[in-house]
Amino acid sequence: MNTLMQEVCARRKALMEQMSDNCIAILPAAPEKSRNRDVHYPFRQDSDFYYLSGFVEPEAVLVLIPGREHGESILFCKERNPEKEMWDGKIVGPDGATEEYGFDDAFPIGDIDEILPGMIEGKTKVYYSMGLDANFDKRVMEWINIIRSKVRSGAHPPGEFVALEHYLHDMRLFKSDFEIECMAKAAKISAEAHSRAMQLCRPGMWEYQLEAEITHCFMNQGSRSAAYPSIVGGGVNACILHYIDNTAQLKSGDLVLIDAGCELEYYASDITRTFPVGGTFSGAQRAIYQIVLDAQLQAIAQIKPGAHWNQPHEEAVRVIAQGLLDLGLLSGDLDEVLEKETYKKYYMHRTGHWLGMDVHDVGDYKVGGEWRVLEPGMVMTVEPGIYIASDDESVDPKWRGIGIRIEDDVVVTNTGHCVLTDTVPKSIEDIETLMAESE
Repeated sequence: MNTLMQEVCARRKALMEQMSDNCIAILPAAPEKSRNRDVHYPFRQDSDFYYLSGFVEPEAVLVLIPGREHGESILFCKERNPEKEMWDGKIVGPDGATEEYGFDDAFPIGDIDEILPGMIEGKTKVYYSMGLDANFDKRVMEWINIIRSKVRSGAHPPGEFVALEHYLHDMRLFKSDFEIECMAKAAKISAEAHSRAMQLCRPGMWEYQLEAEITHCFMNQGSRSAAYPSIVGGGVNACILHYIDNTAQLKSGDLVLIDAGCELEYYASDITRTFPVGGTFSGAQRAIYQIVLDAQLQAIAQIKPGAHWNQPHEEAVRVIAQGLLDLGLLSGDLDEVLEKETYKKYYMHRTGHWLGMDVHDVGDYKVGGEWRVLEPGMVMTVEPGIYIASDDESVDPKWRGIGIRIEDDVVVTNTGHCVLTDTVPKSIEDIETLMAESE
């Protein structure tokens, strides 16, 4: 059994240890989604399902029954079909599910309506994420109603549904050494892609051409896809937080903001860098950039076991607010700016998010109404920014249209933190040097 299968088997065991007696957990695979007519979007397995199975086919259902005599982990999946496999590739099948994926038992997905109600019957609790898939919710309730219809014959329907994600997402928040190694590989590929973009950027290029270079680097290094739609925003487009059109031409004198990260082995990376299209920052760009960089560095310094989730954000806000005051872009004193949140005119988003199998990964940010305390194995982004609208007539024209964000991926370690993406230049000097060397 390879390392991934050992990992997912251990995860299933750990989840079942948290479940109560006489219960069952049910988790469906992601459905295929039609793009148009006979074409589907590229299939990507549901993250929760993959976390517990490592199984990448659609039309599958994972079932966990702690203490089941004939095996606790069961997979319903497609049967082998040589004719279909000729068109679409290998199907694992029930035998392959037990042999290759470590399941205790496996059945054809076509038999689920006959078999699963019998597995549910007599259980006191069903662990299931209700509300995520309306079609599958309906099927689950149909199975429950089948059992309810037989109550007079002695059948015992479950009396309680428990949110599976409550347990599963807390597990996913804490990354194992294996997961961190995967994320470090993804980070390395994405770091190379960002450096490549800096080296190849020239005035007159189109945003999508830089995106193509990034995608080329991802795939050339083994990643089959981006973890999210890449943002390549030149000039005023950098002030649009979720800009993904990537269709404008890059102009000398402008900055370009690139927010892009690859997905590798189902784990995401997430990096943002902002750099001058022509290779040299202007005075105004340099001033704003340095504030954002100082804010990011000081926010990262807050990350360590025992600190709480919001400390990096609080520090980033403080540095940005003071910097904007020093430049005259905000008025008043620091306490007033922080209390009234007037800085949000230029910095309107949070400083980070959890990172893992999803780019905005699962896990609560507060526990019992208090900010979550950071612990080893958590992975987060740190991404402060400043965005000054091009039509903001309240500021000097030299500041207008400047949008800057800097983002890295950070692991909480036993003694502090580790930045997975620190090989991408981000100081003004290092960026200008790299771009000058490529001319």
